[in-house]
Amino acid sequence: MELVVTSLIFSIFFGIFFGVISIYYESFSKPIITIANIMYSIPALVIISLIVPILGLGYFPAFFIIFFGSFLPIVKNTHIGLKNINNGLIDAAEGMGLTKWQIIKYIRFPNAYPSIFAGIKFSSILINGMAIITALIGSGGLGRVIFEGLTSFNSKKIFLGTIPAVFIAIFLELFFNQLEKKFTR
Repeated sequence: MELVVTSLIFSIFFGIFFGVISIYYESFSKPIITIANIMYSIPALVIISLIVPILGLGYFPAFFIIFFGSFLPIVKNTHIGLKNINNGLIDAAEGMGLTKWQIIKYIRFPNAYPSIFAGIKFSSILINGMAIITALIGSGGLGRVIFEGLTSFNSKKIFLGTIPAVFIAIFLELFFNQLEKKFTR
């Protein structure tokens, strides 16, 4: 659970930060969006196989894999949400004398919340699944219990790992739905 929460917090913070930066620097946004699109198509097990020879086994490589995999959807959705704002709103805000940061705060963010939260919710589901798979490289947690149960054909262990993982996924979805409702009122 610690790995999931830590990865999610870092992914949200850096994903939104780089999403904001990307709307003003086209040379930055194109490579990030391209990498995000490519990463979506690569299975998690392949990413793990590519990272382990470089970073090794344990908690940090698992954190890196989970963070990187979940960071990109948040960047992409933040970029899309902030970029696809009606130009009339931006022009009106500029005409009223708002600075770029005021436009982000008062115009772009409120209109981009649905897209940003879609990226965060998608990432939270990715993180939950990737945290289980990274047990193969020593991250521990519920994934370790699930894999121990699978290798020993122990149904009780499998359920001891899978049922909490399902509840974590449901909790994350409900939590971010409620948070989204508060932000989009």
